[in-house]
Amino acid sequence: MEGIPEVKAYLNGVDAPDIFSPRTLVVKIVGSISAVSSSLVVGKAGPMVHIGSGIASLFGQGGSRKYGLTWKWLRFFKNDRDRRDLVTCGSAAGIAAAFSAPVGGVLFALEEMASWWRSALLWRSFFTTAVVAIILRALIDVCFSGKCGLFGKGGLIMFDAYSANISYHLADVPPVLVLGVIGGILGSLYNFLLIRVLRVYNFIYEKGIIYQIFIACTISIFTSVLLFGLPWLASCQPCPLDAAEACPTIGRSGNYKRFQCPHGHYNDLASLIFNTNDDAIRNLLSKDTDSEFQLSSMLIFFVTCFILSILSYGIVAPAGLFVPVIVTGASYGRFIGMLLGSHTNLSHSLYAVLGAASFLGGSMRMTVSLCVIILELTNNLLLLPLIMIVLLISKTVADAFNCSIYDLIMKVKGFPYLETHAEPYMRQLTVADVVSGPLQLFHGIEKVGNIVHILKTTRHHGFPVIDTSPDSESSVLYGSILRSHLIALLKKKAFLSTPMRLGVSDAFKHFSADDFAKRGLGNVDKIEDIELTDEEMEMFLDLHPFTNASPYTVVETMSLAKALVLFREVGLRHLLVIPKISNRAPVVGILTRHDFMPEHIFGLHPLLVRSRWKRLRLQLPRLLKIL
Repeated sequence: MEGIPEVKAYLNGVDAPDIFSPRTLVVKIVGSISAVSSSLVVGKAGPMVHIGSGIASLFGQGGSRKYGLTWKWLRFFKNDRDRRDLVTCGSAAGIAAAFSAPVGGVLFALEEMASWWRSALLWRSFFTTAVVAIILRALIDVCFSGKCGLFGKGGLIMFDAYSANISYHLADVPPVLVLGVIGGILGSLYNFLLIRVLRVYNFIYEKGIIYQIFIACTISIFTSVLLFGLPWLASCQPCPLDAAEACPTIGRSGNYKRFQCPHGHYNDLASLIFNTNDDAIRNLLSKDTDSEFQLSSMLIFFVTCFILSILSYGIVAPAGLFVPVIVTGASYGRFIGMLLGSHTNLSHSLYAVLGAASFLGGSMRMTVSLCVIILELTNNLLLLPLIMIVLLISKTVADAFNCSIYDLIMKVKGFPYLETHAEPYMRQLTVADVVSGPLQLFHGIEKVGNIVHILKTTRHHGFPVIDTSPDSESSVLYGSILRSHLIALLKKKAFLSTPMRLGVSDAFKHFSADDFAKRGLGNVDKIEDIELTDEEMEMFLDLHPFTNASPYTVVETMSLAKALVLFREVGLRHLLVIPKISNRAPVVGILTRHDFMPEHIFGLHPLLVRSRWKRLRLQLPRLLKIL
């Protein structure tokens, strides 16, 4: 898979297992190289974002103890905030390396990836992408003579579409607006079909790994047969007399592939298919090539890329979406430009740029970062106003149908991603309406056997700790304690034979801060690995010194929408719900991010689904009027 949805979910607070492990990193690097070089219609940007984030995560956890890659100086970053910042910088570096777009990488991390942003993170990510740009420039200089294959041929500007004499008038704006509307519709359709294919793949993959390999081999063979057979449908074209390069093409890349044509002729469809995806985009965006491609060839290429990119994404190989979406959008944009012909002042290559922008906006729903990435890719600042208009229109139109492709993929994967805004139906509910039970809690001094039993019978990661009030016999909330801290206490076996309260200094004689530090990937202690005797199970643990005595709490009557804002903005994992009336139990329940998910809320309150659809039906005529 790609990697961007996983990294985005992690930066939102979802710590999925093994997404940044060294093994995942190696598989991602090798698999991405193999998938991109195999002529599958997949991209490199998504895997490179995952690779950059994976390297950053290893730095953030002090290396990998399992593989003997640890450095003491990296322990400075071994906390949740610095690790999250490093992963954000790594995602920016991935985009900067994939597209030679350092500023676009920073804006991509800001707009799409990061759920929490601060000013210090801005210059850190900018510094990271600047280093990437300098290293790319150095490698391009080293490889410019051709000793590194096709790497570095385009320089830092990958798809140079610069033209000093671009002129467009008011009459050219309506076709551009139509291009944006079509891009929004096609982008939403692309997202819809891609998610349906992913669901089918997931159903098949549940039957075993042999089915995963079979699907990958089938798609690979189908792609090879289709790409080799399609150029036979295109007729040969005579080489242009004023061609800027050799015709037919000599070598591996170029605009004029011969493919079974007589001498002095070329096959325009083969020129797109028998090239890398980057070279195909470069051909589509080439200047002064309005007569190079046939209308039928462009339509065939667009449909082929649209279908193959959907089928190729779900196979068990690292696959990105950026490049397939760009090449598909550029082909349909050029097709629209060819239909308009002499009725527009813009060349076909400029329509290809705008088509790529509209399809990106319709599928990924980003604006500022995509605009800058396209400008850095094409070096065409004169198209900035039109690119901005196209991105805004395509995003607006596509938002009327579904979410961005990365949000949809996260839903398919089951990641509980918290959006920046609360849904309208949340204002009708209180936190008590969604908190689920039964509630498991501990006393300030708890028997070891009870702790082990609760940890083995539940999967909760946080528990309330209650204590007896000195003024009365009623219980009060003392704080909360994490599952990992309880396991650390049990592992040390610093038990008490009698239920007595210890001082902080006495308690920490047996412990250090490293005992409670967050473990690296794959090193998480499990309750099943701890062996205790029957005598130890009857002993006691004083939880007071190890409990967070000032947890975030909300009253049970608080609006669910307000609770979501607090939960997300502070970056919480647990939010304690306390009663409004003091003579009740000290804790009503604990809110986690799963309690804010629509599936959980609609399961508890099915009537909300009907009112939501009723509101959408009322808004539909207004939306159609706007369109």
